[in-house]
Amino acid sequence: MQQRTINLTFHGVGRQPAGLDAGEAAVWISRERFGAVLDSVAGRDDVRITFDDGNESDVSLALPALRSRGLTATFFVVAGRLGTPGYLDAAGVRTLAAGGMTVGCHGMRHRPWRALDRPALREEFVDAREVLERALGAPVTEAACPFGAYDRLTLAALRRSGYRRVFTSDRGIARRTDWLQPRNTVHRADDAGLLGEIATARGGLARRAKLTAKRWR
Repeated sequence: MQQRTINLTFHGVGRQPAGLDAGEAAVWISRERFGAVLDSVAGRDDVRITFDDGNESDVSLALPALRSRGLTATFFVVAGRLGTPGYLDAAGVRTLAAGGMTVGCHGMRHRPWRALDRPALREEFVDAREVLERALGAPVTEAACPFGAYDRLTLAALRRSGYRRVFTSDRGIARRTDWLQPRNTVHRADDAGLLGEIATARGGLARRAKLTAKRWR
């Protein structure tokens, strides 16, 4: 039987930058709550930690907190934001890798991938990966869907582009070796009890049917 895994998604940590929209503010968590969730993860082998967007706090706050607990994570970076205010630059990406973290692709422009045409998908999957690989000096083999948006054409293009694993925002528990990995977004009100809530949540047949429809539409 395949090992079950809870995939967590963080975004920004610490003091919120000015001008965040409501959606971003809801997933920007305090250092204290971030530490509490990490403490609940430490020592477990059934939890995978990820970060989206490539915020500056990935290096300044998240990286030292992870390392102090002996944890690793995958950071999905928006390639087109590299070097812009509030986000990582090339040196920051290399700092993550040097700290034992994995860097993945979150596309070029942080736009929904569903229903994009072929040139746009190439920019998001191929061109963005090349930007990150130049900054990193190493291959990028994993991707995460912005806004959790995808369809069967998106998934087919990701496979053709050679990504080894793709992460969504579909929530729930994943099978560790699956190519498509559902994740659970951590919100600012969540605390150390989050893992228990995810583990005990029941999706049943309705959830499976919804995910199947989403992947084949």
